[in-house]
Amino acid sequence: MEFNDIYDINRNLTGRVHRRGTRWKAGEYGLVVCVWVYDGKGNLLLTRRAKGKSFAGTWENSGGAAKAGETSRQAIARELFEETGIRAGEEEFEFLGSDRDRCTHYDFYCLKKSVPLTQIVLLPGETDGVQWASMEDVREMVRKREICKIIGNQFLRQEAELLRRQSAQD
Repeated sequence: MEFNDIYDINRNLTGRVHRRGTRWKAGEYGLVVCVWVYDGKGNLLLTRRAKGKSFAGTWENSGGAAKAGETSRQAIARELFEETGIRAGEEEFEFLGSDRDRCTHYDFYCLKKSVPLTQIVLLPGETDGVQWASMEDVREMVRKREICKIIGNQFLRQEAELLRRQSAQD
């Protein structure tokens, strides 16, 4: 059984926890973290959502819910490792920004890490495919709805900043 910390609308910890898989009450918020892994050559790492998951068969970046007691950076380092086998120190993640919706606070990161696809370790039941895709390819995948809608919208909002960071590495 997994638990998540409960935050208020202003992202203050309430001291209470939420059991994963149950409904959030009004005024309760969880924390979800996402990372765009980029290789410094204009490509982003995408994983495909496994059968049985919501949005199965669509592509996305790595991420997930922070567990109770985890900081945002601890959560993103854990999620990236769980979903891809990529190890990165918390300090390696570059913060892109935050957002909030009906019951979730989001933190977005990027990470420069060029990893051969043969070294990626997919998490059974979570991911069943992996690819490096150019920014143009990702834009086209969003247009064709091959990327999870939520992640596609996130990409479109963050594309300019991701391009800036990619070009700063050249």
